[in-house]
Amino acid sequence: MDAFVLIATNVIKSYISKNREFPIRYFKKMKRKLIYSIGLALSLGMSSCEQEYLNPGSASQGQVVNDQNGLLAMVNGLQQQYTISRAGAMYSGLTANGLTTKELINLNVGNTDEANLQTGTTAVQGNNSLVTNLWNKSNIVKSNADIILANIAAAKDPSVNAQILANTHFYRALALGTLATFWEKAPIAVGENATFSSREDVLKEALASIGAGLTAAAINATSTVGGIDIKNSLLALQARYNLMLGNYDAAYNAANQVDLTKKSAFLFDDVSRNPLFETSFSNRNVAEPVADFGLPASLAPPANDGRRAFYYNMTTGLNAGRASFFTASSAAVPVYLPGEMLLIKAEAKARQGSLNEAVTELNKVLTKQTDVWGIGANLPPYSGPMTQAAILTEIYRQRSIELFLSGLRIEDSRRFGRPASERTRDFYPYPLAERNNNTSTPADPAK
Repeated sequence: MDAFVLIATNVIKSYISKNREFPIRYFKKMKRKLIYSIGLALSLGMSSCEQEYLNPGSASQGQVVNDQNGLLAMVNGLQQQYTISRAGAMYSGLTANGLTTKELINLNVGNTDEANLQTGTTAVQGNNSLVTNLWNKSNIVKSNADIILANIAAAKDPSVNAQILANTHFYRALALGTLATFWEKAPIAVGENATFSSREDVLKEALASIGAGLTAAAINATSTVGGIDIKNSLLALQARYNLMLGNYDAAYNAANQVDLTKKSAFLFDDVSRNPLFETSFSNRNVAEPVADFGLPASLAPPANDGRRAFYYNMTTGLNAGRASFFTASSAAVPVYLPGEMLLIKAEAKARQGSLNEAVTELNKVLTKQTDVWGIGANLPPYSGPMTQAAILTEIYRQRSIELFLSGLRIEDSRRFGRPASERTRDFYPYPLAERNNNTSTPADPAK
């Protein structure tokens, strides 16, 4: 796969002047090979370590993979690759998902790739920049994580070693889960003409990484690194991906272990900016949220639902659709929300036929006045029919509202068997850069 882009020297100097460093990405262009960059960034929050870390801008490739400091830098480069800029996986995933599931509306027909995602079906081709960036960045994060894991012996301090492992497995699992959310198949191993695995196998690989990450997290009890509560985040991903696989007991048990009083988030500032705010919500020229959470009239929340005020900005003169996690360059974006864990538990019980238990968990979301993020519906308990179909429909509605613009709705829409009219595609085509350089690339899905 073709890869490109070196970080400009003046950006690096700007970071160093602030005692921070930006990742340097080394890329090689290789025919018919699935090769991804080595991402570098200084550790921005390794609170358990007191060593002076190398400047990644001066580290050789040998130092990167054979030195503990270089591995620490690479770990932080994973977050940079996943979250930063319009080319990052976060912007591409949230925006593509939002346009596909009608959470977002494109504001400018000149935004051709966004417009095509909104139109969907055959308008979305392998040259779509959002689709390509989402694929590339997710694969870069996964393959860079593999490089770290292959060289973990270079981290001699047992505590640091465990911290590197826990964080690396978190990003590896997140990248794999992202690929499984948007594509029918994806490569797991890097190699010439890399073979593609089913999304089910990709999710199983993500869960294997999560298990290894939790083992490492038990060795190093550092609670939060750079805004991410690593143990709770790993458990949240474990619950999410088990639910996607239909492993309901495992999903329930993992969600039940997540501490809902703790925040876990990707942090941003005026240099490393919140990507959706920077690109879309700081202006009205790209995309903005659709009214009623983009839901059909039959599922729209009541006027007094407290989440309307949280997710929609009503201030005159500003983007009226601006969502609360994307209101400023420095706005933090949650890794997971407490409501997601409650709704995973509700869905797991509902799908197993334990309807009373499902409604108990569902009511925790409906009646919640607030949580650690300030989200609360403040509505009456569920009073609909006590049937599996009715309860699952209500769970879908609550997921669509509670988890608005989280990037999860395309998976939810498929899993709940929602009408095809509620999304413009089921899965995305494979990027042309992949198809042109990997003869193992499968045929694109019909829709």
